[in-house]
This record gives sequence, C-alpha cells and structure tokens, in this order.
Amino acid sequence: MKWIIRLIGFVLVLSLVAIGSIFLLPADRIGAIAADQIRKATGRDVTITGVSMTLWPVLGVRADGLEVGNAEWSEQGPMLTAENAAIGVDLMAYIRDREIRITNVEATRPTIRLESRADGRASWVFTDASGEAQIEAETPAPTTTTSPPQALSIQKIEVTDATLIYDAEGADLVSYSGVDLTLDWPERLGPATIAATLRPAGTEVQVEATIGGFAGFITGQVQPVNATVEAGGGRVTLDGRASTAGDVAGGLGLDLPNTDAFMAALGLPAPGLPPKLGQSVSMTTQLTLTSDRRLSLRDLRADLGGNAINGAADISLNGTPVVNAQFNAGALDLSGATGGSAPAGGGASAPAPAGGGWPKDPIDASGLAAFNGEIALTASSIDLGQFKLDQTRTLLRNDRSRMVFELREVAAYGGTLVGEFVVNNRSGLSVGGNMNMRGLSLQPFLRDAADLGMLTGKADMDLRFLGVGQNVDAIMRSLSGNGAFNVAQGTIEGIDLDGLLKFGRGNGRTTVFDAMSASYRMEGGNLFNDDLLVVLRSFEARGNGRIGLGAQDIDYLFTPTALKGEDGPDLAIPVRIRGPWADPKILPDLDAAIDLRLDEKLEAEKEALKAKAEQRVREKVADELGVTDQGQDLEDAAKQKLEDEVKKGLRSLFD
Repeated sequence: MKWIIRLIGFVLVLSLVAIGSIFLLPADRIGAIAADQIRKATGRDVTITGVSMTLWPVLGVRADGLEVGNAEWSEQGPMLTAENAAIGVDLMAYIRDREIRITNVEATRPTIRLESRADGRASWVFTDASGEAQIEAETPAPTTTTSPPQALSIQKIEVTDATLIYDAEGADLVSYSGVDLTLDWPERLGPATIAATLRPAGTEVQVEATIGGFAGFITGQVQPVNATVEAGGGRVTLDGRASTAGDVAGGLGLDLPNTDAFMAALGLPAPGLPPKLGQSVSMTTQLTLTSDRRLSLRDLRADLGGNAINGAADISLNGTPVVNAQFNAGALDLSGATGGSAPAGGGASAPAPAGGGWPKDPIDASGLAAFNGEIALTASSIDLGQFKLDQTRTLLRNDRSRMVFELREVAAYGGTLVGEFVVNNRSGLSVGGNMNMRGLSLQPFLRDAADLGMLTGKADMDLRFLGVGQNVDAIMRSLSGNGAFNVAQGTIEGIDLDGLLKFGRGNGRTTVFDAMSASYRMEGGNLFNDDLLVVLRSFEARGNGRIGLGAQDIDYLFTPTALKGEDGPDLAIPVRIRGPWADPKILPDLDAAIDLRLDEKLEAEKEALKAKAEQRVREKVADELGVTDQGQDLEDAAKQKLEDEVKKGLRSLFD
C-alpha cells in the first residue's frame, strides 16, 4: 500500500510539474510555432495575432485573428481570414517529447477565398509548400540537440459560419455564407474525411467526402475520392479519383427527383427544363473532368423523368455548356419542349378540340438557352407534340436558343419523311420546318397538323411553314408557307359526291376518289388553294377556297362534274363547305350553279354564233368563186379560179 501511495504521489507531482511548465510556456511562443508549421505545410504567409493560452476544452492558444495568404498570382487577397481562431496542441506529446503538435484548428466566421484560372491554376493547390513542416526545439540555439524533423499533422479542423467565395475565370463569382466545415485527418499519411454544410439559398446542402492520401491530395496529387452531395431532395455521388486542380474520374450517380429544387438549393438559377427532359433525373455514367473544365461522359444511362437514353457525351463547361453527344432511345417524348402536351403542374396544355380554339397558355422555351452544340439521336419513336414520328435518326443542333431537328431518316404516318423542324427562341418563340414526305397516311397526319380528318389515302407532300407566337393559338394564327400534295387513291369522309349528283344528298357519306392533287399557300394562319383536282370513276371535282388553320374554320367550294355521256352534256353541281371545323355545313351552292350554267349557256351561244358566221362566210365565198357543187372544197375552188384567170391572161398576151 505504501508503494501504491508513493506511486500515486509521484504521478501527481509529475502532472503538476508538467502543467506548471505549460503555464511557463509563453502563449506567443506557441502561436509562433503554430504559424510556422502552417506556413511550412502550405507555403503561404501565416499571421496569428492576439494570442492567449487555453486549457479547456482543448489545450492550446486562442487568437483574435488568423490570416493565411493566397497564391502569388491570386487577386482575391488572403486565402483565409478568421476571428476567434483556436489552435489545439497534443499535451502528452509536449509532456513526453517537449514537442508542440497541432491537433486541431477552429475558426469562427472566417472568410475563405478560392480562385481558379482557365490554364488550370488553383489557389487551393499548395504546390509551393515544402511538405516538410517540422516541430522546432523550444530553444533554437545551434548547440542544442533538436528532435528529429516531423511532418505537420492537423488532425481536425472545424470551421463555423464561414463565407466561401469562389472566383473561376470566365464564370460568375460564387459566394456562399453560413458554411460549416469539419476535417478529420487522424493519420498524416492516411485518409481524411470532410463534412460540410452550406446554405446558399437558406436550405442546407450536405457534402461528405473521404479522400485517401490526403497529404498528397492537398499538394495537387490525384487520390481516391468517395463523395456525396445532398440538396433539395436530390443526391449526387462520386466514386473515383480526383485532385485539387480539378481533375476528376470515376463513377458518377445522380438521383434528382426535382432538378429545379436541387439547383435552387445550391443557389443557382432553376433551368426550367421541359417535362420528361430533365425535370427529374436518374443517371449513372463514367465521368472524366479535366482541370480546364472539359467533361467526358461514357456508358451513360439516364432516365430524364420519362425519357430513357443511353450513350456518350463530351461537354465544355466554360460559359454556356457546349455539347457533342450521341444518344440512343426507345420511345422519346419531346412534346413538353414544343408545347404540345400539358406538363405536370402547369405549362402549355394539350391542343383543344376542333372548334374550341387553340391553347393560349404561354409556352416556356427558356430551356433552349441551357446549352449549345450537337446531339445525334436514334429513337424507336419521337413525339413532338403536334407530330408523331416512328423509327428516327436525327441530328439536333442548338445554337443560342435556336434548336433544329434535322430529320435524316424518319418513318412517320406510314411513310418516310426528310427535312427539318425548327424551334427558335432568340427574340420570341417561332416554329418552322421544311419537310418532304412520301407515302404518308393523310388522315392521321392532317389530324395532328390541323385537326382535320376528312381525307384518307397515301400522299406525297412537300411543306414549308413558319409560325410565330408565345402560345399555340398565336402560332397557328400566324402560319405562313406553301406546299403541294398528290394522292393516288383515297376517300373524302363526310360528303358523298356520287349521292349528291345523283340524288341531291351528300352529307354523312363518303366519296371514293382515284386521284387527288393540289398546291397551296399559307398566310396569316389561313391556307389558300385554287387548283384542287379530284378524279372519280364517273366524276371529277375541282376546288378552291380557304381553310382557317388559326380560326379553325373553312370556306371552300367543291365543283363535282359528272363526265358527259355520248348523248348529253356534263352535269356540274358546286358544293360549298363553310363553317367551323367542329360543325361545317355542306350544301349545294345555287349561286355558283347558276353562274356555272350561265357560263355554259354563253359558251354554247358563242359556239352557235361562230358556226353561223362561218357558214355565211362560206356561202359568200362560194358565190364569188361560182361554186355550184356544195361538196367542193373552197380552197380547191379558189385555186382552180386563180389558175383559170392566169391562163386567160397568158393567152391574151399572144393574141
């Protein structure tokens, strides 16, 4: 028991001596040593002011000011400035080896300034550091034996309520406030764990990363990285390798139920992407990002909220992203980008029924400014909202909010289609196209194009069109362009020309025709045609008039004509189709019929007068020539008369 008491007493005395020696160690000395170690670790100037000793909660010093210099080329000022900084030291290391080892650094309300240049330089890369910071002996006399040099190991860093400023050359300045950051680095040559909480827009953004070989990482070496970012209900993960210079490679995963919410939580503008084109994203890919902000994605598989694609992409992230990509897709729905369907929660609505007018809800095409570049796409089908395509090979080009769908190989409406479809939002929204279609089924195409379903048959068509406006109604009322079509055989539903001509009843039936052709022009949302020709077995029909594509009405005159028999004239009854698409009236046009009959009567009288005049001239000429034979040709008689006169004149010369 005596020895136990003596041992305890010895320990107490030793502890009192150690603690007393700590009190004898000047606080300024500890601060100077700490500043020197940080300087040697980073290669930057370090200033610590207002130093005082602390025993609780950690042994060390507290400073009224801490400043760490920036890279020589930086224009941002100090890399870190903080007030109420605390630096902890290892008590046992000091008791055992008389060495001051920094165990933790705490900083309250610091300002951290980070800067990067387009040439790859970054202010947080400590390439100018020696990497060999060491603990100096308390007495620097040259004759005193010092401890072996030891590298700096800051086991823990805690930053509270920081302001983070990031200035990337060529991009807008980014500033975050209310940032909390912790670094756990228990072994200098081992991994470090970083956890950060940012509040750029009021809501928390959680960042966690584990970095292997952290000592090499902070000097610019590429090291293993496993990181997660959670914000706005979304999650981004990276499992690969990275460096502080901005080089990253590895597997990237995105799970963003709401892309706008994720971007808003980061304090960035919401992209406002169309439905099924990125409003939500689930994606995996192999990523490579270089320090000059060039991004490569391989083995990409993504669900964009209803559209699934796979492929590869190369993207330049300097300014507005420039994309060069190749994707494959199954059934692809782009109707949200063209205003052809109603997105969940608002936006443009689906086309209204015939007669009800076109939708007037504004079309948000701001997503066209999200990127520039070219995207090659192969899809089993594409829904453009107003038009539906089957197997498709297309090239999408977007340049400053002008998106062009170059249709290289398209199956559509039972036929083939080549051309281009354009959506332009540079100075107001416009849509247009130039298309050549062969073998298209008329009824489904016209139903999608203009909500008209009267015509059936296979058609060859050429179409150029342009519409301008911020909603479907304005676009349809502004349509301009021209085109032509030819149909080998088909039907006109809703009118029976045979029944109309034979029995005077033409409504509610169907006309079967052998051929149809027409050309047309579009102005101010109206389609005008004056050369329609429809050929039936016993009839032909010609047409001219106006189809209101914007107003959804029609005013058109059909003139079906029964082909004349051997003993009778042609029979023609003009038919006027007039009214809204939902309920057009189809009636014989009596005024047109009277005009047509009058024209026919005048033509008959003209022919009769012509024949009568010709007969009188013939009789007069015959009388002058002395022709008595009614069957003799007048030309022959004139020749004979002239010959006789010439002979008579010649004989008189010799008499």
